[in-house]
Amino acid sequence: MSRPSTPVPAADDPLARERSHLAGSRAALRAMREDVESLDIKDVTANWVNAEVLARQIDDRIKALADLSDTPLFFGRLDYLHSPGADRAEGAEGERFYIGRRHVHDHDGDPMVIDWRAPVSQPFYRASKKDPMDVALRRRFGYTRGDITAYEDEHLSDPTEPSGAAATSKLLQQEIERPRVGPMRDIVATIQPEQDEIVRSGLGGTVCVQGGPGTGKTAVGLHRVAYLLYAHRDRLARTGTLVIGPNRSFLHYIEQVLPALGELTVKQATVDDLVAAGLEVRGSDDAPAAVLKGDARMAQVLRRAVYSHVTMPTEPVMVVRGSRRWRVPAYEIEETVRELLDRGIRYGAAREALPQRIAHAVLVQMERSGEAPDDRVQDAVARNPAVKAAVKAIWPPVDPAKLVLRLLTDADFLAEHADGILDEEEQKTILWAKPVRSVKSARWSSADAVLIDEATDLVERTHSLGHVVLDEAQDLSPMQYRAVGRRCSTGSATVLGDLAQGTTPWATRSWDEALAHLGKSDGVVEELTAGFRVPTDVITYASRLLPHIAPGLTPVASVRENPGFFDPREISGTADVVTACEELLRNEGSTGLIAADARVPALAQALTAAGIPYLAPGEETTAETRLTLVPASLAKGLEYDYVVLDEPQAVVDGEPDERTGLRRLYVALTRAVSGLIVTHTAPLPAQLAE
Repeated sequence: MSRPSTPVPAADDPLARERSHLAGSRAALRAMREDVESLDIKDVTANWVNAEVLARQIDDRIKALADLSDTPLFFGRLDYLHSPGADRAEGAEGERFYIGRRHVHDHDGDPMVIDWRAPVSQPFYRASKKDPMDVALRRRFGYTRGDITAYEDEHLSDPTEPSGAAATSKLLQQEIERPRVGPMRDIVATIQPEQDEIVRSGLGGTVCVQGGPGTGKTAVGLHRVAYLLYAHRDRLARTGTLVIGPNRSFLHYIEQVLPALGELTVKQATVDDLVAAGLEVRGSDDAPAAVLKGDARMAQVLRRAVYSHVTMPTEPVMVVRGSRRWRVPAYEIEETVRELLDRGIRYGAAREALPQRIAHAVLVQMERSGEAPDDRVQDAVARNPAVKAAVKAIWPPVDPAKLVLRLLTDADFLAEHADGILDEEEQKTILWAKPVRSVKSARWSSADAVLIDEATDLVERTHSLGHVVLDEAQDLSPMQYRAVGRRCSTGSATVLGDLAQGTTPWATRSWDEALAHLGKSDGVVEELTAGFRVPTDVITYASRLLPHIAPGLTPVASVRENPGFFDPREISGTADVVTACEELLRNEGSTGLIAADARVPALAQALTAAGIPYLAPGEETTAETRLTLVPASLAKGLEYDYVVLDEPQAVVDGEPDERTGLRRLYVALTRAVSGLIVTHTAPLPAQLAE
């Protein structure tokens, strides 16, 4: 196959040389893709199953090699003083590497772009004047619609160049402040040293990232997945990876980040998706019931209820084989049952083991009588009607959904198994007021589904993945943490959240407590405090709430040079809210109108009457429609260039208690990247006025 060539520019035109390398790299990537597309697999597969698997792998590879025209193929360059790994005493000449989103090589196999996750790329993120990491030059590139338009150099090993250049990088600031249109994008060009340490932390350990608004914790979690897939691809291909988000809108917002980095195999889900498999969630709980159902004590209640079905035998088991009869006494079976209980294995696994244990006791008697039974005889005895009847009586099957339904509808059954765990008032709180005929007719809530998931795991072990990313983790209940922990019991996790943004009545009080419920008490807690998204004036205003919602938490310090646009306005009515939206839409980028859930219908009507098109959260903005109407309950994790926040006091009043309401307000105040207008007819919450 012929390979495209690019003209070599004049030596005294650095920008032209870099553009030439970009053109050559794009041509090389195109050639790599064409090579994969031309593969003929007809003669290399033994059967149609292998052919399907290989065809799917090739298709994924083709997708991973896509060249996104508006996305820079590389964003940086490193010039090393010496070749990495070479003996520096030999005076080996240094090498040059272009750092990008994926590896690209020419027809000879020589790299033209190095994957940002490769070890040789690490100094692009971590090198400094104090520790240049053998880097002579770090170059950042500025792009416009995929074309190089500027570059910026740092001579890290040059003592005459002033230090601190990285902190004031104009291109870095431009990339951070670039308008947000469409879904969340990757941050490979702007990863900071403290973020990079988390991204490149090992697969074996669990990391919990506490980060305020705009610190990049979600991006760090997603990039850590991409890094782990690069460093441990074979292992994670077997065990799987999963990203868990708070809702579908959030998952839709972040879903393009990993594919843009060439990673197409990571699944995404909400906690409800995980626990409600095959179960229709149609009901809801009031706050007190939801808090109790999410309490970790419910795990003890469920364990008692499940194992209460085990009863000790009172009669021997008589097994007839041919003309012989074999008797296993009740006391011997009881010893076996107690041993299985003491081992603490799953209810279902113990139930499957019991007939084999009884059969083994029969085989011992056979051997003593001179017979020589083998494994086939033991299996036959385990299937004997007498043995099966005994097992059914001693260790009956348990349906998790039916068990939970009985706990929630049978006061006596709940009282028996919650004795000493839940008091009488707590038991009344979670009991359903009306009887329910069956599992199918029950109006299950999300909290009920978590209880069923816990009961299911007591019966049969939940499949564990290699790595799980849990975002907006501060909103999970202890029982939800347990549900997620089951999905990574033999793997690791990246936990992301902000204690100040906990907006559920059961919100996490501390990360140590959360990690304990997750089953990852040895997890390391890292804190990100440098804000890259929220402008200084906005985050300073929002931080007035911190002493009331998360005392002791370090406020985010914005590193943005642009202080942003911030305008609190006392208005006369809804028309002024529409006017504020029209003002912000004159700017480039996206605009979000965030309001208390109860006010959304009226605002939607006002926007429609004014002829302003708008989207729902999660829908992708376009050049024609750049306004999103966001209920405050769905604002978490989203970001917009400009935000109009309607009636802060209504946001607070829309929650069950003031603390939760102030946390919801804190979330809403910190969604803006470039500017925020706060509109209100009612007085602002007193905590904001302080």
